[in-house]
Amino acid sequence: MNWYEKLNQYFPIEEMKSKEQMDVLLAERGDVYHKDEGPNHVLIYVEFDGFVFVDYLFVSKDARGQGLGRKLIDKLKSKNKPVILEVEPVQYDDTDTEKRLRFYARENFKHATKIGYRRRSLATGQETVMEILYWSPNDADEETIFHAMVQTYRDIHKYKDKEIYGAAFAPIDETLSFEENRSDNILKPFDPLEKV
Repeated sequence: MNWYEKLNQYFPIEEMKSKEQMDVLLAERGDVYHKDEGPNHVLIYVEFDGFVFVDYLFVSKDARGQGLGRKLIDKLKSKNKPVILEVEPVQYDDTDTEKRLRFYARENFKHATKIGYRRRSLATGQETVMEILYWSPNDADEETIFHAMVQTYRDIHKYKDKEIYGAAFAPIDETLSFEENRSDNILKPFDPLEKV
């Protein structure tokens, strides 16, 4: 099974870029768009000057619990800049979402509670609400993380969207928002220091 098939089996279709778009990004934006794969993992990430964005992280079921996910995240943290990623809110009918959030809480990621993110899939037409998690070596504020997400959405997610999909993803201002009063922390239940 190739790297794209592994990702496609693990991630919902509405979260997947097409293979064509990912191949174009790897070929044309190889200066910032990177693929790290091994027998038990696929890591697709973007490295800009000021931050790293994790596009996809897959660890095979056979290798889970062996520290591979931590090793891959540590590799990104060692770049000494904020590491940002998108996650689904907990879906209790999908235990993987809970495990994923528990993993990122253990790795000292924070939830960017002020960032709203709604993305409509060109494949399904379905709107997906995602949450933004980040780790920062220098306590970057959520406004900095928001601007990083704007750059990622504009330069990576929307890269050649009309050409590849025959339609454009929604404009940035319809997809990302910064709301001072938005505050539900999805990592709170997984914080080992938090009393339940």
